[in-house]
Parts: sequence; structure tokens; C-alpha cells
Amino acid sequence: MPNNREFDYRAAIGREFGNFVVVREIGRGAMGAVFLGYQKTLKRQVAIKLLPKELARTRLAQQQFRDEAETIAILDHPNIITIFETGEDDEFFFQVMRLVDGQDLAHLLDKLQRHPVPARRLLPLQHALRLITEILSGLSHAHAAGVIHQDLKPANILIGNQDGRALIADFGIAKTMQLEYAARGMVVGTPIYLSPEQAAARDTDHRTDLYAVGVMLFELLAGRLPVRSEDARQTVLRKVREPDSFFLKKPTQCQRRITDDMESVILKAVESRPENRFQNCADFSAAVSALTNPATTGA
Repeated sequence: MPNNREFDYRAAIGREFGNFVVVREIGRGAMGAVFLGYQKTLKRQVAIKLLPKELARTRLAQQQFRDEAETIAILDHPNIITIFETGEDDEFFFQVMRLVDGQDLAHLLDKLQRHPVPARRLLPLQHALRLITEILSGLSHAHAAGVIHQDLKPANILIGNQDGRALIADFGIAKTMQLEYAARGMVVGTPIYLSPEQAAARDTDHRTDLYAVGVMLFELLAGRLPVRSEDARQTVLRKVREPDSFFLKKPTQCQRRITDDMESVILKAVESRPENRFQNCADFSAAVSALTNPATTGA
């Protein structure tokens, strides 16, 4: 069975989902592909995320997508990508969403790392902290509605070109694929951002999202994560067997601008045991907001 990166999406071009037409592919990841689309009734461009049913075969995985579709579609928050419609046909599950003029956080970080001036390879401190609080704000809204993301990572955070606002994308897809992968003895998610309980394929709750945000906070402040160069399978095994020593250095050892207070927030967020982490987005956000005080950060 092909994985998503190998799947041939050419037959999707020109396909219609109600009033929406698929125009061309603009990107793909581990769980589906995103297409430029066109809404005929309102004459506007949209983004259409497709997940082939061939890649989500189990009845449980398919039912998961259907069960969450309505909830995801009504999530209304300035830090969550607006979903216009969600559904399925005989071959695909689909989500139609707002087309964002911007880039994802992964591309932004990659561009920064390639800057010729070393001092310009980091996001400004206040900018980095603001993005994290915005992500947590969107997550808090989703968690209150009973929706857990399960695959938070920089590639799923879009940054608008006009206002620089963080927007969370891909709700609903990861949990569907988690059930599919579990049926095949596999793990869903991007290994570096996986919580230890996800890596071990144990039951997860909203705190698994908070772990992923903690890893992103570490990355935004340090520039690079202090992790081993190894393949995805080894990373997952290390998360399971050595969760407390996954990161090779403490945050303060990675970047001079990281203070002891910042390190405490990061380390609490990425605790291996969920009960030792921040227990909700509000507490995590309050801790990050306290760091934005120039007297505290020295920024």
C-alpha cells in the first residue's frame, strides 16, 4: 500500500466537492495533500486538504474523521485556520479551508537558519514568545471543544504575511491517521515533536499537544533542537525508552538568550510524564506571558 508521499493525486485535479473545485497541488506531508481550490458560488480561492481513503482503510479511522468533522468545522478562533466545509466522497476525505497568504513556521525557521549573518538566525525573542501564546490560545479553544490536534509541529503552524499571526492547521487529520496506523502497529506524528506517550502508542489527551508546543518553544528560542541525528524509528524508540534524556543539552546550554526562567518553562512543558507538565493551555500561556516582560527576559 502506498504512503501519502507516494500517492498519485493526479486524478484529484479538476475534481469537485460540492461548490469547490480542485485546481492544483500546493503541498503534501505525511497525512494528506493540500490543493489550491476554487469556490464557484463565492468566486474565491480556497485551500482543499485531501486524505485518500486508501490510506485510511480501517472502519475505526474513517469513523473518527466523520465523528470529528462537525466539531472541527465549527472551531472559530483567530489562531485556527477557518474550515468552510468538511466531508467525503467515494475516494477522499476532504477539508475546505481559508487560503492563507503566508508561510508555515517550518519554512520560516529554515530560512532563518540559512541567513548569512549568525545573529539573524533566530526569531526575535518577543516575536517567538508571541507566536507560542497565539498557538496556545488557539489550542485552548480547540481543547475546550474536545478536539486534540495530535500532530503539532512548525509545518502545521501558518504565519500570515499581513499580520504575522500564528494559525494552527490540520486539526482532525492526525487523530484519524493515528487509529489507522495503530491498526498496523505504527505511530502517527513527527517523531521529534511526539510526546513519550504518543511514541509508546499509549492513550493520549490534551497534554500531548502541550508537549509539542513545549518542543516548539525550545526550538524557537534556541534556533536548533539539541537532538541526535538518527532516523525516525530510532527517534521514536528513544522517546519511549529514554524520554528524560531525549534532549542532549539543557535550553540554557543551547543559546545565551535563554534565561533560567525560560528554561524552567520549557522543561516543564516537555516533562516525560503528562501529570508533571502544564495541565492546560491557560497555565502554560500564563508562564510564557510572564517571560515577555522585558525586565524578566532582558529583551
